[in-house]
Amino acid sequence: MKGKTSAKTYEGYIAEVEDKRRGDIQRLHDLVRETAPELEPTMEFGMLGYGKYAYKYASGRSGEWMKIGIANNKQYISLYCCAADENGYVAERYKERLPKADIGKSCVRCKRLSDLDEDTLRELIRDCAKAGWGV
Repeated sequence: MKGKTSAKTYEGYIAEVEDKRRGDIQRLHDLVRETAPELEPTMEFGMLGYGKYAYKYASGRSGEWMKIGIANNKQYISLYCCAADENGYVAERYKERLPKADIGKSCVRCKRLSDLDEDTLRELIRDCAKAGWGV
């Protein structure tokens, strides 16, 4: 499975991942659960989600979104860090420390989890879990 899934649970999602990436997705899930156990796992828009935060746009539209997400995409494994504070987007701060990753405002993408330093990932997950959405 790359991309769309019919899984309703994180266990089902991980089970659908093709063999060559399943271990990486499972390990990333385990890292999130070990590092931020307060963030309950959910399924959000066909990906693994952890924790929630409330948002409200200037237009008045509001809702909830996951703080952290994991997706098995066609080209990459994606770790979404949906958090920011007065210093900007949390994920962007890790560009230099995760040089083999492609990092956007709130997404860390890699081909293999072994390309990334686990201690740095734990720090990113911890920072994301405690940050809000304040940009």
